[in-house]
Amino acid sequence: MFSLRGDAHKVFLRLKNTIDDGQSIHQMKEYREIQAIQDLYRSLDSSTLQLIYYRMIKENSGTGIIPILVSSAPWLLLLFSKQLSEFLFNGGSRLWAVFSIVYLALMALSVIIHFREKAWAAFHMEIIQAILTERQKKIRH
Repeated sequence: MFSLRGDAHKVFLRLKNTIDDGQSIHQMKEYREIQAIQDLYRSLDSSTLQLIYYRMIKENSGTGIIPILVSSAPWLLLLFSKQLSEFLFNGGSRLWAVFSIVYLALMALSVIIHFREKAWAAFHMEIIQAILTERQKKIRH
């Protein structure tokens, strides 16, 4: 099923179709995946889980190589713009078109990967936080 609305809407549509077909949501790939992640995190002690949570905060904050690549690549091209333009536009060559397509594709792919990783980090952070909160409530009672 194709949707441009994102993963949340795709999961909703699959969930709706599963229920409409009279099937159990427990057999859905998305449900099993979330359950497996929760089971793994529940098997860890709270201090280890807290350390993993801290690592996820780093990932979610976007400090990584992809944002650096996306922000620094244009400056590098600007630095060598004269040499690059002489090379790309030499003698009516269409090399500039190939370069532009490859460059834009790499930048788009980098941005997509970056935000997808941020989304997964946020997903894991919510699961970890829910487990830690649940454990804190059990300790208080």
